[in-house]
Amino acid sequence: MFFFIYSLISITLILCYIAIISIYIYYWNKLNVWNIPKGFSPQTTVSVIIAARNEADVIKECLNALIVQKYPNNLLQIWIVDDHSDDETSNIIKKFIKKNNADHFHYLKLSKGFKGKKDSIAAAIQQSYGELIVTTDADCVMHPNWLLYLVSSYEKNNYKLIAAPVSFYEEKSLFERFQSLDFMGMMAVSAAGIKGRFMNMCNGANLAYERQAFKSVNGFEGIDNISSGDDMLLMQKIDTKYPNKIGYIKNAESKTLTHAKSTITGFVQQRIRWTSKSGAYSGWQVGAILTTLWLLCLSMLLDFFLLLINMNILYLFSLKFLLKGIADFYFLRIMTRFFERQEMMRYFLPALFFHWWYISIVGTLGIFSRKYKWKGRITR
Repeated sequence: MFFFIYSLISITLILCYIAIISIYIYYWNKLNVWNIPKGFSPQTTVSVIIAARNEADVIKECLNALIVQKYPNNLLQIWIVDDHSDDETSNIIKKFIKKNNADHFHYLKLSKGFKGKKDSIAAAIQQSYGELIVTTDADCVMHPNWLLYLVSSYEKNNYKLIAAPVSFYEEKSLFERFQSLDFMGMMAVSAAGIKGRFMNMCNGANLAYERQAFKSVNGFEGIDNISSGDDMLLMQKIDTKYPNKIGYIKNAESKTLTHAKSTITGFVQQRIRWTSKSGAYSGWQVGAILTTLWLLCLSMLLDFFLLLINMNILYLFSLKFLLKGIADFYFLRIMTRFFERQEMMRYFLPALFFHWWYISIVGTLGIFSRKYKWKGRITR
């Protein structure tokens, strides 16, 4: 009786998963590609904000990418907020600004008693004046047209918040390539959820929102007790007040690039950090989708132990693995083509094995433990 019920639950989970992937593909395909209008001349003042903590190894690449943005300097402010770094981050920023005579670049040291990304962003918003707030991370680089994509979409569509793609690059190992494939899938999930208005997901490494919209929802008030969530939880607040005013830029040239985690420890801590804010999501759809994925992957892990009792479980595991693999393959093939990284599909099979292991284990850790280490801090 147990195996009959377990099989029924497993088959239901895999069928639900296929339906979810199909919905993502449908809405991704419905989302139009956004191109900068011909002859576009921006009118919007922009404040780019970067929260930096111990980023000495990567911050210069980010600054180099920002200084060559094809955006009028008289409309642009770039604020780098030093979140109590204890390495050379602050010196690198100051030297860069002085060397390049970059008057539109501003260095801000976060005051004592304040810490974290939300406090850093809020401090820069107070000091800046841009009509459009744009956030990215200190370890990101971007195309020179990056800001033109964001601002053209803002001016033409009157969005209150705009999400855009983030991708990994310069992968050096199979483990990093797995993360890259997984992250491409997350970008499709974010875009499809926004287009279908059933899921609010975005990434603060490539995000823009109207200053007035930020003020009208009282900024991070109400979500400031959660260390993470400067992106998705803010998006949730803005969407509640301004329905149908959230957009996504579907164009690979609008992406920001960052590096995958080189170690399993760093990867697990990152994913626990992301999972830790899931309890604050509003709407049943997000919870239902995440729970379905977690339960499916958990059941595949459980199958290994049940094989010791009943070898027939092998057939059930094979069915789930095959159907999940087919759905994931088709889904990720679409995304690797979008990012022009078709060669990444060579690593699909080992990535498929690793995916359900990490979802089941990290998902469980994220539910039962909100504690993680990030940027040298133990956070909840």
